[in-house]
Order: sequence, then structure tokens, then C-alpha cells
Amino acid sequence: MRGTGATRGSGGAPGPGSARGARNLRGAGLGLLCMAIYAGHDAILKLLGGGYSPFQILFFAAVMSFPPATILLLARRDAGSLRPASPGWVALRSAALCLNAVACTAAFAVLPLAQVYAMLFTMPLMITVIAIPLLGERVGPHRWTAIAAGLAGVLIVLRPGGEALSWGHAAALAGAAGGALAAVIARRVGSGEKAIVLVLWPIVLNVVVTGAALPFVYRPMAGADLALAGAVALLALTAGALNVWSYRTAEAAVVAPMQYSQIAWAALYGWALFGEVPDRATLLGLAVIAASGIYILWRETRGGSRSTPVTTSEAAGDAQISPRTTFGARVFPAEPGAAVKSPDHP
Repeated sequence: MRGTGATRGSGGAPGPGSARGARNLRGAGLGLLCMAIYAGHDAILKLLGGGYSPFQILFFAAVMSFPPATILLLARRDAGSLRPASPGWVALRSAALCLNAVACTAAFAVLPLAQVYAMLFTMPLMITVIAIPLLGERVGPHRWTAIAAGLAGVLIVLRPGGEALSWGHAAALAGAAGGALAAVIARRVGSGEKAIVLVLWPIVLNVVVTGAALPFVYRPMAGADLALAGAVALLALTAGALNVWSYRTAEAAVVAPMQYSQIAWAALYGWALFGEVPDRATLLGLAVIAASGIYILWRETRGGSRSTPVTTSEAAGDAQISPRTTFGARVFPAEPGAAVKSPDHP
């Protein structure tokens, strides 16, 4: 009989290998649940987008997200003031997140969920490119090849010269670019900015921008629709907590690829709620984009990258692929005794 010393300690107790595997399995499960909730969040945005302007939807969602975010942040010992240490970077990041939210919500209103996700799945690719000037990241031939493959996947989905492209496709790409820029800036400023600054300033800007547009786009909302707007904030908070929990449970290499499970939920929600069925070209393009993104995640977590802008941003909740208030690791405090890692700036 073969020995089991590699996986079990003295007395038959599970060894480090089995404990690590169990943690990774739990973390992957939490990541999958998190993405299912985020996909539900996006489906509600699409549902509301059929009758209301993105500015109106996001205004009420942002207003309703303010109380829980503020309570959670003030409970932290490092809450501090709302004055940023790097005003320029904080302002640019807040604007990028505002663009991400408005553009993605607009795209959800006019495009099938799967097509919007195809555009948003390019975020890890964009983060890798933007990290070159902002983080001093060096991108080698492996990741440049992955980026090129991801762009090819986008062309497969868009089929230039085939179906007519709409402003919704441009909005989805603009949303992905805004989210990617926000993620890299969050990585750059790192622990130099207080959590309350990085979370509340984007919400404040969202309220100001969408509130300014509200008089021009407002339509009376039924009570049920107002409740759905509140559900957007609640689902973002819940999924944000699960996202943090998953990264504190398992390795980033295991959890980060779970975001691509959203395409399965998008197909389910799209079919059940909107009668959408992705065609073969969309599914093929999504597979290519997802494969390139997963490869970049693998390169970062397996030592193929000098720094890790994508996976670090993911762990902080900043690089998710659709619009939501940043309820990430900065909102939910670390467990007592847990080590807090600071980003390695160039």
C-alpha cells in the first residue's frame, strides 16, 4: 500500500496540501456565487434600462448605496477624513468609475447581455496595457500575444462588415476602458489613500453627475422599479463581501478566473428574462477573450509578471467587469491578525 505522508500528517490528520486544496475549493465556490450575484445585478440594470435613463437608474442606486458604504467605512479604524492624499489621481479614478457605470448601464439597455460581457471581458487586457505607463509594468511577448488574441476575440464578436455596429458597442468598450483605468489607478495609489476616500468619492461624483442630468431625463418610477434600483446597491454590497471573502480564502490564481463564469449566468438571464440566445460567433469570441484574460491572470500569479496589476486589483474589487460601486477589500476590513500587503510601486 502506498504511503500517504504527502497529504496527511501524524495521526492521519489532513496535511497542508489537502487543507490548501479545500481552501481553494471554498474560495472558488465563493467566487462563483459572487459572480452569479453580480450577473443578477447586471440583469436588473438591463431590466430597468428598458424604461429609464442610465443617469436616473444610477442616481437612485448611488444614493441608496451611500448609507451602507458609509456605515461600513466609518466602522474601520482607518476611516479618517475625505481629503485625498493624491487629489489628481483620486479625481481621475472617480471620473473613470463614473464613465464605467454610465457607459455600461447604457450598453446593457440596448445590447444582449452576452455581447456587453464580450466587451467588458477585455478589462484585464486593458489593465495590462494601461499598467505599462502608470505602473512601469513590463509586458513580455507572452502577454502581448494574449492581448492580441483578446482583440481578435472582440473582432469575432463584432464581426465588422457583418452586423451593423451600434453606439451600445462603443459604450461597452468605453465602460471597460473606464473600469480598467480605475483599477490601475487604485493599484498605483495603493495604501497611500484611505479606504473612505477611494470608495466614497466615486459615489459622490456619481450622485453629482447623474443628479445634474436627472431633471432632463427623469421619469416617475413605480415602487417596484425603485425597489429594483435599491436591489442594485444591495447586490453590489453582497457580492463585494463575497468577492473579498473568496480572495481571503483561496489563491488569486483560483478565484480570479471565476469572473468568466458570468457568461453562463448572462446566457441564462438573457434567455429567461429577455429572450436572448447568443449566436456561435459571440460564443466563439467570448471563449477567445476569456482564454486570453485567463492566460494573463495565470502569468501574473505564476511569476511571469514583474508586478500584478490585474490580480491585485481584482482582490481589491476594482477590476470587476461591470458597473458597481467599489465595495471591495477597502470597505470590508481584514480579519484580526491578517497581514495587509501594500502594492509594490515602480
